[in-house]
Amino acid sequence: MDGHEAIDELLAEAGVDGLRLRGALALLSGGRWWTLADLVRETATSRRTIESLLRVLPLEHSGDRVRIPSDQVNRYNVWLDTDISGLGNPVAGMVPAHAETLERLETLIAGAPRGRHALDHVSATAETVLRRALLLGRRFWLPGARLLCVGDHDLTSLAVRMVHPEVEVAVADIDDRILEYIDAQDLGVRTRWADLRLGLPPSLRGWADLAITDPPYTPEGIGLFAARAAEGLRDRDQGRILVAYGASERTPMLALKVQKALFDLNLLHEAIYPHFNRYLGAEAIGSAADLYVLRPTTKTWPAIASRLDRLATAIYTQGPQSVESATAAPPDEAAVTAFGPDLLAGDWPRGLLPQVPRTRLATLLAKPYAADPERVAIAVPAGLEAALPRLLLATRARHVRVLTAGPVVDLPALAALLAPVYRLTAAPPEAGHVLDAVRLSPPDGGPDRVVRRIMDSAHGKAGNAWREALTETAGLTKRQARAAVEETAPWAVDATPLELPLHRLARMTAQIAAT
Repeated sequence: MDGHEAIDELLAEAGVDGLRLRGALALLSGGRWWTLADLVRETATSRRTIESLLRVLPLEHSGDRVRIPSDQVNRYNVWLDTDISGLGNPVAGMVPAHAETLERLETLIAGAPRGRHALDHVSATAETVLRRALLLGRRFWLPGARLLCVGDHDLTSLAVRMVHPEVEVAVADIDDRILEYIDAQDLGVRTRWADLRLGLPPSLRGWADLAITDPPYTPEGIGLFAARAAEGLRDRDQGRILVAYGASERTPMLALKVQKALFDLNLLHEAIYPHFNRYLGAEAIGSAADLYVLRPTTKTWPAIASRLDRLATAIYTQGPQSVESATAAPPDEAAVTAFGPDLLAGDWPRGLLPQVPRTRLATLLAKPYAADPERVAIAVPAGLEAALPRLLLATRARHVRVLTAGPVVDLPALAALLAPVYRLTAAPPEAGHVLDAVRLSPPDGGPDRVVRRIMDSAHGKAGNAWREALTETAGLTKRQARAAVEETAPWAVDATPLELPLHRLARMTAQIAAT
């Protein structure tokens, strides 16, 4: 079979979906050099499919770039109109008017913390996040509106604040590095730490009019992020959820499973913009994802409650919390038995200390434990390490023993962060991954006492504890204390210490001293 016959057969096999391949042919015949990654992203076609086309084409090469030789161009049906980008991009014509914003976003995305594979991070292009902001303005009335970004490694929050400064924007994300980076841009975005498997931050529940998310592309991840996004809406009749999701044209059954996860939440599909989102990577899905516009119905809320009742922590495509990861090894039972806890928090073997009460990690973070246990043992599985400082603050126990799946990363930084409350001691490696936290006596006065008061009130609003501590230690009136907190730390007014990014907690002593 010669090359032309092979190409004809490939196009015939593609059937009505052959427009993708013809689009790639048109690009390769235009005289420009193309890398494989650029072809994948431009055509929104999986790497595997593009590779199958390149294998049967006569190509000339320049390093890692290819094109069809000019003397071969006329042999292919490249004169057909194969541009389908407008079908999924209703704001394409608006992008050129925002060239300055696009350039700034490119710089911000290039300077952002690198993505973490275990969290399924893949960066969207700067044009994509700009288009998201533009689409919100075309589709919805935004003056006075609030937008919740459920995870924001793509920095959509910054794009929206640049294009629509009248919109209040908040971000809930598990990655403290991203939250610090967003805060550093000083664009007025509220940042909250959240592991969505453990809950949405209290200050963001029922807060938003719109929510947008680019979640892990598993049915479990899509279902969880969409459910948390719905929890963030304040108007159950008018709110909307925008979800980015992409799958290879070769795996329609996987896409069906994901869509079923959304249907199971009884979310109305108002629109799907194909290939709206483009990425710097994710070539297995064509470096592209559709954008879903979803609307909750009256049946959404009981469906969400049911979904969260059977919550699984394995929601990612890779890493220790991937849906295909092996079952985690049980915690060191000897270390727990010898400790003699009054409460077990987390997932422990069923037969371990059956007489000791138990609670979920999510419950520990959601509200203060009813009793006042002296000793608490906490099991932190691999993939939930970011919750460790919050879990320690969430318990008022005198002695906490934490069993982790591996060594605590950057123990000195954790010890410094929690120094106002705990003295931390890690067991030697041969004794297993055990961390002990012993509660210290409160300082007598000064900024350290204020910090301790705030951290001891981990489930309450940081601003309230801060204000009360100032009236007690600095002799301020309630009005003076309130004004001092609102001026120095407006981010603390309605957030609990458990949902504050770590950089906020770490700098609290210096800011309190400034008041």
